[in-house]
Amino acid sequence: MKKPLGLALLVVGVILLVWGLNASDSVGSEISRFFSGTPTDETLWLLIGGAGALAGGLALLLLPTKAGSH
Repeated sequence: MKKPLGLALLVVGVILLVWGLNASDSVGSEISRFFSGTPTDETLWLLIGGAGALAGGLALLLLPTKAGSH
């Protein structure tokens, strides 16, 4: 059960990161960065969510399971 969930989180994390990187190059994000020095909140949440999902997926795939648990 851990492996499919870990793989799903990896895929979702990569998708969110790519989406966030594309959003950071958008016109709205460029305007926000010009005036405030930071990209839009949506872009930041996509990048944070993607990094979190990627880390969670890697943890599920790489960390050993307890002996005797199924």
